[in-house]
Amino acid sequence: MMKIIYWTIGMLILLGTSSCIKVDDQTDPITMAHIFGSVNLYDEGTTPIDGSNMTVTVENTNHTIAAITDMNGAFTLLDVPFGTHTIVYEKTGFGTYKLFDFQHKKSESAISNAPSLGKVSTTQITGLEANLTGDYVIISITTNPAGSNGNTRYIRYFLSTDSTVSNENYTYFSPIFASRINPKEITISKNDLINAGFASGQTIYINAYGDSFWSNEYEDPVLGRTIFPNLNTGITSSTSFIAP
Repeated sequence: MMKIIYWTIGMLILLGTSSCIKVDDQTDPITMAHIFGSVNLYDEGTTPIDGSNMTVTVENTNHTIAAITDMNGAFTLLDVPFGTHTIVYEKTGFGTYKLFDFQHKKSESAISNAPSLGKVSTTQITGLEANLTGDYVIISITTNPAGSNGNTRYIRYFLSTDSTVSNENYTYFSPIFASRINPKEITISKNDLINAGFASGQTIYINAYGDSFWSNEYEDPVLGRTIFPNLNTGITSSTSFIAP
């Protein structure tokens, strides 16, 4: 009789232990969390504007995860799986901006750097000339609207030994230049060209575009080049010169 009682108690203890283990095995770990962030929006120049209604999306997830910014540019992406993500920022009138390789972890739920994003440029290039003066190349760029002290326009040029030079086919791209006179003249030295990877005697082609102060540029690891979302890529015409 006592053996039966002991056997029964033992089985009850064993079943209880097994039950506890089973519950623990079925407990899922935390695999997702919110991502918080913000953006700063501007016009073509340096004037801040309302930060609302920009769509921020997490790329390549099983279902669409997106948020809309408020007037301060703040947003929250809900229940984003942990991992490495590409965050995409889009709004009508703005060039698309991408943040690659954002590491989303349990202890990192905020995008620390708020990107400053500007509107797509309305500046068109209506004239482009290149003239040699000794060891220098004088680039002359005419814009519409014209740059002036009260109406700063922003421009950027691209160089290549390929006649089809463009913002997608280039060897070198310039920083942004502020144009307050029409035409805007930019001086390129022989050493500048050598440092950009060109050699004396080469035929170099140049193309130019209107840009914005905040160009929204980013490095695309897939395409292997810098993307310039805010360029005005309307009708453009390249020109060429012989490197001094």
